[in-house]
Amino acid sequence: MILNRNTNSHVGTQRPKKIWIDLENSPHVPFFKPIIEELERRGYSVLITARDCFQVCDLADLLQVPYKRCGRHYGKHIAAKIVGLGIRTLQLMPVIIREKPDLAVSHGSRSLFAVSSLLRIPTITIFDYEYAKWSGFGSTRQSWYMSPELIPDQAGRMVEIEAKHVLHYPGIKEDVYASSLRPDPSIREELDIDPNDIVVTIRPPATEAHYHNPESEILLDAVFELVGSHPHTKAILLPRTPKQERELRHKWPELFSSGKVSVPKHVVDGMELIWFSDLVISGGGTMNREAAALGVPVYSIFRGIMGAVDKYLAEAGRLTLISTPEDVRTSIALVHRNPGLPPKLADHSALHVIVENIVAIAESNGKQASPNLAAPAAISSEEPAMSGPSGRSEHGS
Repeated sequence: MILNRNTNSHVGTQRPKKIWIDLENSPHVPFFKPIIEELERRGYSVLITARDCFQVCDLADLLQVPYKRCGRHYGKHIAAKIVGLGIRTLQLMPVIIREKPDLAVSHGSRSLFAVSSLLRIPTITIFDYEYAKWSGFGSTRQSWYMSPELIPDQAGRMVEIEAKHVLHYPGIKEDVYASSLRPDPSIREELDIDPNDIVVTIRPPATEAHYHNPESEILLDAVFELVGSHPHTKAILLPRTPKQERELRHKWPELFSSGKVSVPKHVVDGMELIWFSDLVISGGGTMNREAAALGVPVYSIFRGIMGAVDKYLAEAGRLTLISTPEDVRTSIALVHRNPGLPPKLADHSALHVIVENIVAIAESNGKQASPNLAAPAAISSEEPAMSGPSGRSEHGS
């Protein structure tokens, strides 16, 4: 769904509209990079803030996304999360007061929503998991929400949102940047991958997330056992935090010392790593969907409440759900795939619709009238072609 815009451009106004984008988690960096580039190409000023956790700043540096570093992660416990939210909100306030953005956009940033609510800045919250707890913050007359069309308005916490403030985009969020992939086989040499290796990229579950289910850790143990029992596997582990890496090294010392499991020494191109992997096993959402977007075999050990996007991918045969240790042993195929052919990627429809909606709300000063939602505008043939990002990096939820 695309909102009608009240004007096609901000040309002639006193200053270009300023849009604030907050990067709170690593998947936000590659997702917002092409959106930022397109907004800037259209003449908008973009302010970017980044939370220093989960390699957010490392990824932004790698992808050459300029940002203002602000805040960090304070731990998994609810009290720590509340304290961390308060601290980061206070840290962001002087920056946002000084910069005076016209619109705030995030992929579920609680800090951005808190600051914007206090300063009465219109917000757009983009999301692709309908059971996330950010919606508990409520909404205002200038709050907008955007999700994949696959998520029904009656699902999860969507029911808490006023229908006229919900927008949709086609496909999945990974389509926004997957189409920019230009595979570079040098990553195999960089990671010391032998041509005979069956490469398994592993993303552990988000143990510090509110939606974490300990069953995922049981499945991860079964995955390590499977990898260790196969003579030709090479696992590339992408831990979420240094603490998680230390814990896994302590639990599986022989796999690490033998080289069966290795961790990249620095941030790597995540989409390229997925493409040159034979399969992906992940306890989160983003990396699963990235693999699905590229057509790489992917197995989900996520044991939280399954969202509509992952249900769709599983039903379409693009994602295999793993529920038990027995599933790990019987359903995961440790076989070579041929990455020689170019990936079949989605078009730029998702990127186009997301940017058009951001522009429409920015130009209407956050007061886009509801009738426009009922009769969305057609995509104009006069719109310029979209351009995607030039790089990618390790991330994933």
